Amino acid sequence: MATHKEKLIKRLKIIEGQVRGLQNMIVEDKYCIDVITQTSAIKQGLSSIEDVLLEGHLGHCLVNQIKKGQTEKATKEILKVYQLKRK
Repeated sequence: MATHKEKLIKRLKIIEGQVRGLQNMIVEDKYCIDVITQTSAIKQGLSSIEDVLLEGHLGHCLVNQIKKGQTEKATKEILKVYQLKRK
């Protein structure tokens, strides 16, 4: 998890810089398509972070819950993640 954590923090710092750049683009009245391109890149970055976190949760946390007999809790969490990803 430590390796994933370092990669996630690095990616979040990149996204932070992208958001600051996006703010500057808005202030400077940059071309709409360029702004939309930047927002798309930010969304893709956040989505990749979600994917890594979800993979870890499904592969570790939920497996442990199921092994401990907490299947109802695990099922609720899977459904919650599914609902969040559909939005």
